[in-house]
Parts: sequence; C-alpha cells; structure tokens
Amino acid sequence: MAAIEVEVQAENRTAVLLGASGLVGRTCLRRLVDHALYSKVVVVTRRDLGPQVEIEKVTQLIVDFDRLSEFSEALSGDDAFCAFGTTIKKAGSRERFRQIDADYPAEFARILRSNGARHFSLVSSRGANSRSRFLYLRVKGELEETIARQEWPSLAVLRPSVIGGRRHESRPSEHLGQLLLRGAPASIRTVPASAIASTMIRLAKDRTPGTEFVESGQIRQYD
Repeated sequence: MAAIEVEVQAENRTAVLLGASGLVGRTCLRRLVDHALYSKVVVVTRRDLGPQVEIEKVTQLIVDFDRLSEFSEALSGDDAFCAFGTTIKKAGSRERFRQIDADYPAEFARILRSNGARHFSLVSSRGANSRSRFLYLRVKGELEETIARQEWPSLAVLRPSVIGGRRHESRPSEHLGQLLLRGAPASIRTVPASAIASTMIRLAKDRTPGTEFVESGQIRQYD
C-alpha cells in the first residue's frame, strides 16, 4: 500500500518555472505541460505571456521581481526550473545585468527552497566561474555558488555552449555562433534548446542527491 501511495504522489508534482518567455524556457514549458509527472505548472513572469500559458495545467504568476519576497506564499512547488537571463546589451548596464542574471534567480531559488521544493534545475553557461575576468561568466558562476549554498537536496546545473533555436528577439552574433559551432567538438557544439529542456526535466524526475554539473557535451545524451 505504501508503495502505491509513493507512486501516486510522484505523478502529481508541481513544477515552478522561471524564464518561460525565453528560448529554453518556452521549450521547457511545453515539455512540462506534456509530462505525466506534473499535474500543475506555475510560470513566474513579470508580464502576461498570453496564449502559451492559457492551458488548464498552467498557472501564471505575474510578479515584480524587485519585490519577489512579497509573493512567497504563491511560490511553492516540488521541482523548480530556471532558464532566466538576458544579455549585457539588452540589460543596459553591468549592474542591471547582474540583477537580472544573478539576484532575481537567487531569490527565486531561496523562496522555493524555504517553501519545501526538493529539486532545482538551473541553466547556467559553459565556462561559468565566479573568478572569471569576463562579467557574463563571472555572474553565472556566482549564481551557481549562491544556489549551491542554499542546500538543495537535489541541484542540477546545466552549462550549455551556444544554445540552438529560434528566439523571438534578434541576436545576430548568437545566430552566427550557432552556425559556426554545429560541427564543432561536443564540448563547444551548439546545443538545441530542446535537449536542454529535456535534460532539466529528466534530472528533476531522477532527483539525484547533491549537486550535479552537466557540461555542454553531456547534454545531448538526455534528448
């Protein structure tokens, strides 16, 4: 009887997703909605995402990221997924970039963990290192370390190279990188957004104890 209860519980998890408007986030949302493991998907966003979240299984939580703690009661679930981020150019300043790429995701993770979430899947970057001389990689590394200190029972950090797929906004340099790296060695080859989303959900399903780093060349094996 106990085994049956555990199985039923496992098929009714709640997923909480940050970054559903981005390339990986949109793909992850579709996969979560289609996955039998999740009966509810909470999408955390600063603006209405329209038709893509008008699904019975999906709850949209529109927040002010500068006051995220005020939404703590609604930020709860079993597995958290973060595919949130921007570019320094789009952010407008180094300070704003750090706020978007590190401060907001860290606070999102902190609240979910304090509310009992068991797993966190984070999309970081190949080469992320808190001591890097490059701001982008340094901020990604700092975020990894911050979330690791939150003592998640199960934490998966994905470090893709250039992410492949069609974005809503134009990023010419990234598109060129996708083309150039298609035939490159696995460690730096373009990684499809679909493979990243599949990996995030696979690792959440397994909930391997501790912190697991998945480098760019390892991501495809889950797709």
